[in-house]
Parts: sequence; C-alpha cells; structure tokens
Amino acid sequence: MTDLTKVGERGKLKPLPGKRPHFHRLRQGVFVGYRPPATGEGPGTWIARARDDLTGKYRDKSLGDYGTLPGSEMFAAAKRDAEAFAVEVETGGLPDVKLETVADACRAYEARGNDKATLDRLVFNDPIGMVRLDKLRRHHLRDWRSRLTGKPSTINRAMVPLRAALGAVKEPGRPGTEAAWQEALKPAPRASVKPEERKRDYLSQSDRKKLAKLTPLVKALTMLPIRPGALAFLRVRDFDRRSGVLTIPRDKAGAGRAIPLSGPARDFIAAQCKSKTPAAWIFTQSDGKQWTRHDWAELLRAHDVEAYDIRHAVLTDLADAGVPPNALAKLAGTSVAMLEATYYKLTSQVAADALARLAK
Repeated sequence: MTDLTKVGERGKLKPLPGKRPHFHRLRQGVFVGYRPPATGEGPGTWIARARDDLTGKYRDKSLGDYGTLPGSEMFAAAKRDAEAFAVEVETGGLPDVKLETVADACRAYEARGNDKATLDRLVFNDPIGMVRLDKLRRHHLRDWRSRLTGKPSTINRAMVPLRAALGAVKEPGRPGTEAAWQEALKPAPRASVKPEERKRDYLSQSDRKKLAKLTPLVKALTMLPIRPGALAFLRVRDFDRRSGVLTIPRDKAGAGRAIPLSGPARDFIAAQCKSKTPAAWIFTQSDGKQWTRHDWAELLRAHDVEAYDIRHAVLTDLADAGVPPNALAKLAGTSVAMLEATYYKLTSQVAADALARLAK
C-alpha cells in the first residue's frame, strides 16, 4: 500500500494503467487514493473509496486536486473528505436512485460532489436532459453540442462533466455507429501550450470594470498582476497595513515575492482585510469558503472569459505604461523572457517614436 502522506513520496509516483489511483488505507474498508498527473506537471487528483456493506462493493468519489492548498496540507484535506464520504456510505446516506434519463445520471453525478453549476446551466434546462439513457444516441449529443456557445476551449470544458456523468452509468457504444454517444463529446483539438502563451483578445478597461463587479476576487484580478490561485491563498497576515506591502506566500513562481501597493489598490486590499483575523482568507466566496480553481473558472466561464484573459490585459497595460520588463517580471511572478516575447515586442511605430524623440 502506498504512503500518500509525504509530498516527496507522491512526487515519485507514476500514473497506473487505466487511470487507476494509488491507494492509501485509512482504516478497514476506507481508502484515500491519489492519481498522479499524466504529464508529470501540476497537481494530481484525489479519490475517496469506501466499502458499502450492503452490497459488498466499493464506492468511489472524486475529491478534486486541492490545487489551492500547499502540498503538505493536501493529504489531510483528502483524508478529511474521504472519511466524510465513508460515513455517508456506511450509514446509507447516499441515495440509491433509479437512473432513467440523462438528467438522472447528471443528478447522481452531482450528488457525489461534482460539477453542479455547469450541469444546471447546460443540461437540466436543455432537451438533452429528458433523453432516456437507453435511447441516447450520438446525434442527441451532437445536437446538444451545437447549441453550446463560446470559444472552443469553453465548449471543451463544458462537455467534461456531462461526459463524466454519462461515463459513470453507460458503456461506450460501438465506434462509428449511432450508439457511439461518446464520440460526440470528444474535445476539439487545440495546441498544447501554456495558458499564458496562448494568443488572447485584449479585454478593454470597460470590459474589466464590468467583470470587477462580480466578486472581490475578480476585482483583484483586474487590478493586480497576480494569478488567481495566489490571490485565493492570501491571508490577512500577508498584507502589511503600515507599508502597504502584499506578500505572496504561494504561487506558481514561488513564494515570498513582495508587491508594494498604493492608491486604490492599497485601499481595496485594506478594505478586504478589515475586521478579519490575521489567519482569515482575504478573499472568500459568498458562503465564506476559500476560492478554488473550479469556482473562479466556472464563474468567469459563464461570462465567456478566463482568468488569464484578465491577467493578459493587466500585463499589457503595465507594459504599455512603460514598466520595465525586469520590474514587471518581479510583480507578475514570471520570466523576463516571456514578457519580452509577448508584451515588449518592438513595433515599427514604437521604434519610430523613440527615434523621433532622440532627434529633438
């Protein structure tokens, strides 16, 4: 049995055939599992497994990747959630629902703690929800897919929970036939590039002002060159009210970078910290919970935008304002090379203006 308690040990694990998780036994009949990232980069995903004494079979629940937590805290969070799931299984708290329609399959998927918002928006209010599972054909899902709007990447993400919900209750159909429902839910191919390297449309100031009204976390994204995951992990103690310095404790670029704030940005962060304890999160959801990657992605997806679209616009404005690449790299937690390649390209007009100033 694998020891998943240590970050270093998890980092050595390799993906198993068939996407099987590595399991760690918590107690008799209860396990927490870990599936390493297929590419070797980014967080893996966690799974709860508990034995149902009534059926003699094990039941699983996906717990997500706990991407907003430091590696040292992930196992404890997964253990807590796995134990809670085990209690539901052991006490019969999980309903045994008869599944007849696509909507039934999606509700069962939701009941296991999965993507509720997307299914509510795209399945339950759509004709696809009423299609019987035993009558489901490829053309039903092709028609549903044609009704989706937005960017290809947005549509790809919208298909994920429906594909998972159906895959949990329905065997794939014979390839190349109408029974092959799964073929209609294949993601559109896209280039394998990092989010910050993809070509993006520029979000105007007015567009960002509208988005800023959604929630303080999104407003912070429109004001600061900080990744959403780093913002979600900020605690009140990370902001020095006297100096106005905001320290980033956890980020893709590493911990510890300090960002000096002034003016509206400083006042905004101070307002978010007001009347909170030092250990409290600076940004929380309306129910007081910490933001997760899924939460902010789903919120922005509803407005046909991604967090990196906002970050791209902020970095563009700062570069256009004349912030030197080395200074902006420190603020944004990225490399000078990436900034120069994306935001500091010397256009003919910029060169002409610079030479004209020298000639005066």
